[in-house]
Amino acid sequence: MQINVTGHHVDVTPPLREYVTEKLQRISRHFDHVISANVVLTVERHNHEAEVTVHAPGKSLFANHAADDMYAAIDGLVDKIDRRVRRYKEKLTNHKGATHAERVASLG
Repeated sequence: MQINVTGHHVDVTPPLREYVTEKLQRISRHFDHVISANVVLTVERHNHEAEVTVHAPGKSLFANHAADDMYAAIDGLVDKIDRRVRRYKEKLTNHKGATHAERVASLG
């Protein structure tokens, strides 16, 4: 999974980039067909916001979270996107034959 981390009004330091990368690895444990993740970290006054767009075959999932601390915003963001990825994976199951996940796995 390719992870792009950018900052808007904030410098993305190597420890911050490493923290985001480490936390987003949790998504690939649940669903290994994730193609990429684009993370944008924003600071506006005292509000720290993190947002992510995860690209999976046939679907793009988006989540954002705001908090007083950037690390808390990232933690909340990862919780939200993890729930959405798991829900998307469950929806791929077709109970009338082969699952969509199996069809996606057979593609590559």
